[in-house]
Amino acid sequence: MTLSRPSSVLLISALLLLLLLAALLALSTGATGFGLPRGKMGWLVFSQIRAPRATLAALTGAVLAASGAVMQGLFRNPLADPGLIGVSSGAALGAALMIVLGGGALGSGVLAAWSVPLGGMTGGLLATLLLYRFATRGGVTSTGMVILAGVALSAFAGAMTGILVFRANNTALRDLTFWMMGSLAGAGWTHIGLLLPFLLLAAVIFSGLAGPLNALLLGEADAALMGCRVERSKHLAMLGVALATGPVVAFVGVIGFIGVIVPHLVRLVTGPDHRIVLPGSALLGAVLLLTADTIARVIASPADVPVGVVTAAIGAPLFVWLLAQVNEVEISS
Repeated sequence: MTLSRPSSVLLISALLLLLLLAALLALSTGATGFGLPRGKMGWLVFSQIRAPRATLAALTGAVLAASGAVMQGLFRNPLADPGLIGVSSGAALGAALMIVLGGGALGSGVLAAWSVPLGGMTGGLLATLLLYRFATRGGVTSTGMVILAGVALSAFAGAMTGILVFRANNTALRDLTFWMMGSLAGAGWTHIGLLLPFLLLAAVIFSGLAGPLNALLLGEADAALMGCRVERSKHLAMLGVALATGPVVAFVGVIGFIGVIVPHLVRLVTGPDHRIVLPGSALLGAVLLLTADTIARVIASPADVPVGVVTAAIGAPLFVWLLAQVNEVEISS
């Protein structure tokens, strides 16, 4: 089913309402109990713990889902996600390297405190540059080569991360394991302030990709005949995904399924038009991760379950259901 413009506006409005409700639930739920905190201490809990964590959850969910929609449109592959081009694995390797070696390698102070996110962002950027260099010949980037090289790069980064896990001491191993499960614990306004320039630039890039991605649904040759600058669109898409997901993964760790499942759910309702799929995916991704993080904070309170565990528990059954829907469509056609 493809929605008309009034129906699309209604869908976006409904998703905005769901996001507001999810945010209110997240802000009123925590280890200190249910409801908005009161008093000076309550205000500190609200403004310095719950509010930045809810904001980071919404931004992370929106980024991962929108990046997944871009990847699936670019490669015309329903299983594509930001990890396909090695951004997530590169960022994970960079962050793991800093966790195992320790911030002490950079001395003390601000640089040491930011060693893990800096390592993650550097790893994600280097992975993207390496993949782009390998997959581009004569100014033409092969999407098939990007997929194959991305799989190889992810496998290599995973192997290197495994070696680091083997060499880690008990403290580093615990931190690394917790980070690789994905967690929004410790979120602060300083994290969000550092992320925003990257995310705003990625949002600008994504906003200009809806038309080219619609054209690419017909194939690269037909898209070029329609006036789409195919190579430029590929480069911008990869750059946008790297700018968006690299810094986010560096801060919150690896959170699976959001980038794969959310664009599918939106497409089931809206059809393939990326003018609706991209904003719809961003909003639904924010709703799902906010809800998952709220669940993660209350199911074992006062302990904090990694949100990646919750998204995997929710996402795996949804993914199987989506595969069944795709299979039914292929059989009926």
